[in-house]
Amino acid sequence: MKLLSDEDFNNRIVRGLLRRFSSLDLVRVQDIGIEGKYDTEVLERAAQENRLVLTHDFATMIGFAYGRIEDGLKMPGVIAVSQDLPVGEAIEEISMLIECSLENEWENQIVFIPLK
Repeated sequence: MKLLSDEDFNNRIVRGLLRRFSSLDLVRVQDIGIEGKYDTEVLERAAQENRLVLTHDFATMIGFAYGRIEDGLKMPGVIAVSQDLPVGEAIEEISMLIECSLENEWENQIVFIPLK
């Protein structure tokens, strides 16, 4: 599973995931030169690289992701994580998705965490 963390995504969660999965292909928008770009550009880059987007942005990112689906554009998936969720729980739930998911399983889908 390839992931792209949005600019506002909690870096403690990113570090926890990278510690747990040493070979995890996870990049941050800050690392690939698209910091400060619009959500549409982040989603386009994720689509080009077949990466699921990790975000806390329920306000705009989700709407743009649904828009890509409606427009028939590639959308590998979005994992929307509540900012109210403790870091450890967020790491656990994302880890479960990583361990239990098939390749491309989340294409054209938005997963909301917590899963409960």
